[in-house]
Amino acid sequence: MLSYNELKRGAIFVLDGQPHEVLEYEFLRMQQRKPVAKTKIKNLITGKIVERSFHQNESFEEADIQKEEIKYLYNNRGQVWFCAKDNPAQRFQIQEEIIGSASQFLKANSLVIALKFDEKIIGIRPPIKVDLRVKEAPPGFKGDTATGGTKPITLETGAIVNAPLFINTGDTIRVNTETGEYVERVEKSKE
Repeated sequence: MLSYNELKRGAIFVLDGQPHEVLEYEFLRMQQRKPVAKTKIKNLITGKIVERSFHQNESFEEADIQKEEIKYLYNNRGQVWFCAKDNPAQRFQIQEEIIGSASQFLKANSLVIALKFDEKIIGIRPPIKVDLRVKEAPPGFKGDTATGGTKPITLETGAIVNAPLFINTGDTIRVNTETGEYVERVEKSKE
């Protein structure tokens, strides 16, 4: 069991029969009042984020989340297809809503971590950083570099991110899947 002061960022606990993850945690002790844990929590099944305060008399069951490595195959009309890591014949689909924005950074045969609660997949965690090839990048113009500007580029997965002006079509860049932001150029195009 977790007490109210153990609900630190990243803790996963059961509330109303569903797993919740703590996104933000702040411990408040006001004069003449009992201490309170002010949190922002995310329901891992519905994706809904709420702010909630917990008091010292409350305790919570720690959620039993299993993690399993699976392989991403492809997207098709809102369905995202995966297979078991070592068995390509064992295919299954997951709704795009469960995966969220991470699906835009996945390419075929990428390994991801499936989060399971009561034997049901409730989400996936892709690698924090992935390397993707730039499919389209508009040219930078002379003089644009004075402000350290960025331009929108399209990646091989179809995702659009902002990158520095020196990035060109064919380059390989590293992207943070949590924030959706450009990190660095990994390989310059040979064109």
